[in-house]
Amino acid sequence: MGEQQYHLPVLLQETMELLHIHPDGIYVDATFGGGGHSKAILEKLGENGRLIVFDQDEDAYRNRIIDERVTFVQQNFRHLQRFLKLHQAEQVDGVLADLGVSSHQFDTAARGFSIRFDGDLDMRMDTRKEFTAAQLLATWGESRLQLIFQEYGEVTNAKTLAQTIVKQRKTHPMRTIAEFKSVIQPIVKGNPQKYLAQVFQALRIAVNDELGALKDLLEQAANVLKPGGRLAVITFHSLEDRMVKNFMKTGRLEEAPEDPFAKETPPKLFRLITKKPVTASDAELKLNGRSRSAKLRVAEKQA
Repeated sequence: MGEQQYHLPVLLQETMELLHIHPDGIYVDATFGGGGHSKAILEKLGENGRLIVFDQDEDAYRNRIIDERVTFVQQNFRHLQRFLKLHQAEQVDGVLADLGVSSHQFDTAARGFSIRFDGDLDMRMDTRKEFTAAQLLATWGESRLQLIFQEYGEVTNAKTLAQTIVKQRKTHPMRTIAEFKSVIQPIVKGNPQKYLAQVFQALRIAVNDELGALKDLLEQAANVLKPGGRLAVITFHSLEDRMVKNFMKTGRLEEAPEDPFAKETPPKLFRLITKKPVTASDAELKLNGRSRSAKLRVAEKQA
């Protein structure tokens, strides 16, 4: 399967320029996907350069690049530090993470990521794990469901949606996308496509604990980067972007109120390379509609 069909890498040129790749450096692609970003990094690396890629997805592993400079780690990137140590790469020159679901995952009906198909309500990035979206809908309580739809999907009627799921699941199983859509169809608000996309986003983030994994990745990236090493993160929704922005700016994951009485400001972990997020050009938007919501932020580890 060609990379074009598998996954078009977003903001490719901008990412490569801002990562500032040294030919002999050690780099991490924390989200291999279709390998688009990895291939571009390899083109800039010399024969002594090294690339360590992470992806828990079985399809991504089957699509891996065979190159002696590449080490493939079939794990969630939240285990970054442990596996870099295992592969004798405790300090690296750059870490890249593209947090979007790959086009291939969206386009594979059986994975259950997309509202365009019917298929099992799965949504696992790592199919070796057991917990699926169907299990979440069958077991989680109303308040917990409301919270994920509200926080992760910004669904306007999250409370009604959670109540409907809990009430209906006693008599209407929601094992497939079609079954789930038919249960919630009477309460869909506004544009149905947009509403369902927000609901599916919330389920996917919850099933894969995406925000928890991102927190782990950011904290560990700060530990493994050499002084002068760069962290580049491409986000696709405001929750992720806020977390990345705060971390690069302050070294903290949450926004902290400034203390006017503080005698000194703590040393900054990073120097911002991008003051504002980089977004897709008009040319890229025409080529790849999925790049519309992509935001790239880059920061350099301080000495």
